[in-house]
Amino acid sequence: MKNIKVLGTGCANCRNTVALVEAVAKEKGVEITLEKIEDLPSIMGYGVMSTPGVVIDGAVVHAGGVPSRSKVEGWL
Repeated sequence: MKNIKVLGTGCANCRNTVALVEAVAKEKGVEITLEKIEDLPSIMGYGVMSTPGVVIDGAVVHAGGVPSRSKVEGWL
């Protein structure tokens, strides 16, 4: 099971990133835990300065803009 965090303040891109990660995980049959982090100090704690950011198992894998579907598939 992958532990995934989407970092963002709740903007449209952040919500789209959450929906994309959920959809790809469901399609691939991958079990994930998905957490949304909206607290700015927590986001900055990961070193992410532009959102949305994606953290998988503690490592930042993406920051700034909605990731492509193929990128998300590669993570899962």
